[in-house]
Amino acid sequence: MIAPIQNPPIDHVIDPPLAERFGRTWWIGIGVALLGVLFLLYGLRGPAFVGIGVWGTNIPYVWGFDIASYAWWIGIANGAALFASILVLTGSSLHTAVNRFANGLALGAAICAAVFPVFHLGRPWLAYWMIPYPTAQGVWPQFRSPLTWDFWAILTHLTAIALLWYVGLIPDLATLRDRAKTRTRQLFYGLAALGWRGSARQWALHRRAHRIVALTLIPLLFLAQAIVSFEFVGTLVPDWHETRQPLHFIATGIQLGIAMVLLVALALRRRLGLHRHIDDWDIDLLAKLLLANALVTAYAYLDGWFMELMAEPPIREALLARMAGPYGTLYWGGFMLSVLPPQIFWWRRVRLHWWAGATVAALVLIGIYLDYLSVVVGGLVRTNLMIAAPTYAPTVAEVSLLAGTLGLFLLMVLLSVRRLPIVSLYDTRAEPA
Repeated sequence: MIAPIQNPPIDHVIDPPLAERFGRTWWIGIGVALLGVLFLLYGLRGPAFVGIGVWGTNIPYVWGFDIASYAWWIGIANGAALFASILVLTGSSLHTAVNRFANGLALGAAICAAVFPVFHLGRPWLAYWMIPYPTAQGVWPQFRSPLTWDFWAILTHLTAIALLWYVGLIPDLATLRDRAKTRTRQLFYGLAALGWRGSARQWALHRRAHRIVALTLIPLLFLAQAIVSFEFVGTLVPDWHETRQPLHFIATGIQLGIAMVLLVALALRRRLGLHRHIDDWDIDLLAKLLLANALVTAYAYLDGWFMELMAEPPIREALLARMAGPYGTLYWGGFMLSVLPPQIFWWRRVRLHWWAGATVAALVLIGIYLDYLSVVVGGLVRTNLMIAAPTYAPTVAEVSLLAGTLGLFLLMVLLSVRRLPIVSLYDTRAEPA
């Protein structure tokens, strides 16, 4: 007699959204996240009521933490969303484990990124001027301005990533609707499920729509990540005005997304007991992907050294100023932290160790932030003005803004874990135990 195929249990995944209480650890995390949101409000108070003069930016350092943080969050959003889209199209078994929360991480990172260009305007209440709407004056946005590029990039990010995340979530929302015990939750999940009944026609349309959105999202993500680099390439500053900059930002952006997915996967696996859904094979593959992308990032650095050190004197001197100038620590710190720590993943035993994986992922996230800060600040060290160039130092408002977006991101992750299935339920049912 042939035994029936058993599906993996989904209780560990479906219990948190339906539970009345979620434990002390979750509330501690919420407290830390809300503290970060308070830092965010403090950091936004200065630009909103005083102006961006509260930041440490000044001539020649007209950009600082704000642009570096924006590029960092956009990189996380692009990398995580690109990773999730590829998993949807390939149907890899890794799709079941990480696709759902990778989409959520991408959406949260895009929301955090949207904070910076809005307040960088100096008058955030006039941010709607970036929208090309008909007015009596006949005035249109400056379409050659990076601020306008940011508007369209973020709008595209939020729309496409939210659509991919929501389309994949609809069948699981119907499952939560059917299992909810209170009328309020039944109504909430029922409205969100859009009348899903699980018919063969609905499943066919769902699969087709999910793949179409994922396929559409991939070129948009490459374009959006390139737009971030166009803010630098569009200037005449040496070492910024280079055709290799989009490739560097795309490589580091993908690495950011994979590092964040690995870090959150390890945390969820350990705290929620999802070892059966996010197993050793999934963690091993994520670590390998981070290692492979670190090699691509190393190649991008080597390409920059080779091409720019052999270029015209202004470009060569600009690169040397970044490497050996007052902000050389940022440059070399970014290189070493983004390239060297993942090399320990050549050993499988290290790849499967949760502490080593979390440490490497965190170091990569820090390293690429230092790299972006080196591009923004270190690229402006050399100036042709006949003045003594001051040094750039971030103010409390800038640091609070960065810490606040981290708190906002953590808050969104914790709320999604509390109210939504963090692993795809319908994919879990489809896999034999």
